[in-house]
Amino acid sequence: MITRFVCNGQPVEVETPPMTRLLDVLREELRLTGSKEGCGEGECGACTVRIDGVPVMSCLVPVAQVAGCNVQTIEGLAGALVHPVQAAMLEHGGAQCGICTPGLCMSAAALLEENPHPSVEQVRVALAGNLCRCTGYQKVIEAVSHALVDTGE
Repeated sequence: MITRFVCNGQPVEVETPPMTRLLDVLREELRLTGSKEGCGEGECGACTVRIDGVPVMSCLVPVAQVAGCNVQTIEGLAGALVHPVQAAMLEHGGAQCGICTPGLCMSAAALLEENPHPSVEQVRVALAGNLCRCTGYQKVIEAVSHALVDTGE
C-alpha cells in the first residue's frame, strides 16, 4: 500500500503494509532516526512525534493512520536552527544518555506552543508520558520551564 503524508514539511510517499508502525517507517524508510524505540508499547515516550500538532507515540501508530497528515519529528522541530527547547535542554543539563531527549523535546515544544509560560505543574503533566532513566526529571523540568525565557521571549 502507498501512504502519502507530509513529514517535516516535505511530502513523502512510502510503500509498505498499512499496519507498519510509523516509528519503523520513519527510522527505516525515511532514515529519520531521532525518534527512538524504548519500549515499543507506548509506555516510555522515546518515540514521540507530532501528528497534526498533537504529540503521539509513533510505535503505536500504523502508517496508514497518517495518510494525508502532517508528521513532525525531532529532525523537523526547528528546521536548520536549534529549537528553544533543545537549547534549554543543553544549557540546563536536561539531556544525558539521549534516548528519551527527542521525545521529551517534542512533548515540551507542543506544550510551549499551546502555553508559552507554563507552571511547573503544567510542565510535569505535559511530560508525564515521557520516561527518563538518567536525569531524575528536575533538570528537564527546569529546562522546559526556562526554554522561552532563555531565548529572550
